[in-house]
Amino acid sequence: MSNQKPSLPKGTRDFAPSVVNKRNYIIQTIRKIFEKFGFQPLETPTMENLSVLTGKYGDEGDQLIFKVLNSGDYLSKIKTDLSEINSSQLTTQIAEKGLRYDLTVPFARFVVMNRNEITFPFRRYQIQPVWRADRPQKGRYREFMQCDADVVGTDSLLCEAEILMMLNEILTNLGIEGYEIVVNSRKILTGMATYLGHPGEESALCVAIDKLDKIGAEGVFKELKQTGYKELELNKLNPILNLSGSNKGRLATLKKLFGNNNETQAGIKEIETMFSFAENMQGNLNTVTFDPTLARGLSYYTGVIFEVKMRDGSIGSISGGGRYDNLTGVFGMPDVSGVGISLGIDRVFDVMETRNLFPKEIATTTKVLITNFGESEEVYAQQQLSNLRNEGIAVELYPDAAKLKKQMSYANNLNIPYVILIGSEEIANNKLTLKNMSTGEQNTLTLNEVIQKLV
Repeated sequence: MSNQKPSLPKGTRDFAPSVVNKRNYIIQTIRKIFEKFGFQPLETPTMENLSVLTGKYGDEGDQLIFKVLNSGDYLSKIKTDLSEINSSQLTTQIAEKGLRYDLTVPFARFVVMNRNEITFPFRRYQIQPVWRADRPQKGRYREFMQCDADVVGTDSLLCEAEILMMLNEILTNLGIEGYEIVVNSRKILTGMATYLGHPGEESALCVAIDKLDKIGAEGVFKELKQTGYKELELNKLNPILNLSGSNKGRLATLKKLFGNNNETQAGIKEIETMFSFAENMQGNLNTVTFDPTLARGLSYYTGVIFEVKMRDGSIGSISGGGRYDNLTGVFGMPDVSGVGISLGIDRVFDVMETRNLFPKEIATTTKVLITNFGESEEVYAQQQLSNLRNEGIAVELYPDAAKLKKQMSYANNLNIPYVILIGSEEIANNKLTLKNMSTGEQNTLTLNEVIQKLV
């Protein structure tokens, strides 16, 4: 048998220990804050029935679901001549399950299946990988981690205000600066279509306006003309695209501009209420920008929408979300309102890595290495290893009596901050020599003194 060169499936990655430690640091920071805001953890299976997944993400999304072949001899159960059917017809006969595409649809399924056991409003967070059969490219993978928090069963704007505060706290605790939480309401976009003379046609407006950052106002106008908007109508967009000033000033300008357009006024009222709730809770609104052109692609949003981006434009959005009024309707449980956000762990990681924001001590799990000078020292070293672990200190004993230089470079390469040296003198005096690897300072101490320094 020839030696096969190992490889990874396209769009997937290995994470080395140093990367996993950093990712865990992000996840633990987020989890702690989600729980502080009353969100409970939920996990759903890697696989869902295809009947649950299909038809929820549009035709394009359906193509990107990874299908799981039925177990056993799946071809023997096919009733049709294979030459007479296409691949999508074949799929239904050989695959009943698919890998989770996002966390939202499984969440909706869970709520419907457990509606009698859940106490509403239900606040859940979920941090799990998802899979998409997308074309892999820079920053886009076929397997990636999603990190969602949602509240369902209430339409109170207190939830939206708390999302602003939660995002602020997560990003501040991670040491990220220069971010902006952009907010809008889908009601403003719906009313805007009416204001421009195209009632009920907000989806074309949203699709075009969503690209404003990429194609500019001219590109947006060009796209809207192709969908039937006239020059005079589009001129009414200019003051909206060129809004400036404070959030309160922008809202006041729009109020006047839209006059008695009920939908836009309802959307403006939503934003104002959310801001006032956040202010009551001493929330920081300096990081928040109201932007009536924020559209977010997903069509199921019905109220306030959020997007977090870096002001310097160094990376795409690192979080997004919004209010939806009918999450569970597709599963026969209509009118359950909810609001949620999703954080992109990979993008948060990239921002932190390029800015060198990870604390040095998270690069390794081991805090101290005990050197191994040979058989007679090893017995004493093993006893100290156990004593330190009993105190909750992450410690390892070098397994072989190698040269000291080799043991020290092992500690250096793994960023282990301390080394304990044990020779005959230390054993005779029942002491330990503790060396700080970053300063080079070393002291001979009792076990208790070492524990005090390391805990």
